[in-house]
Amino acid sequence: MMNIGMLLVLGVLFYLLMIRPQQKRFKEHANMLQAMGPGVKIVTQGGLIGTIDKVISDHEIQVDIGNGIKVSMMRSYIIGRYEDNIPSSSKVANDDKKNKKDKSAK
Repeated sequence: MMNIGMLLVLGVLFYLLMIRPQQKRFKEHANMLQAMGPGVKIVTQGGLIGTIDKVISDHEIQVDIGNGIKVSMMRSYIIGRYEDNIPSSSKVANDDKKNKKDKSAK
């Protein structure tokens, strides 16, 4: 009887710690994608940066990646807005200083 109770507790913990947060992230990502329209600067999973040119369907968009080059892609491959994924300039400067110190120490 105690083993069944322990299994139930482990099942609930697994649900609370693993499944619910993943579902929450999925919903937030889906809402973010639905809110994006033409003119929004984005970053894709592959690292491409572009501007949404037009929405073709619920799942497909056309992105201008520069110099008039337009590509069609799936909405699900967008990881976010470009502005949200830029490292702060102070962090980049600190990383550069750290790299210079590491090189000079060798």
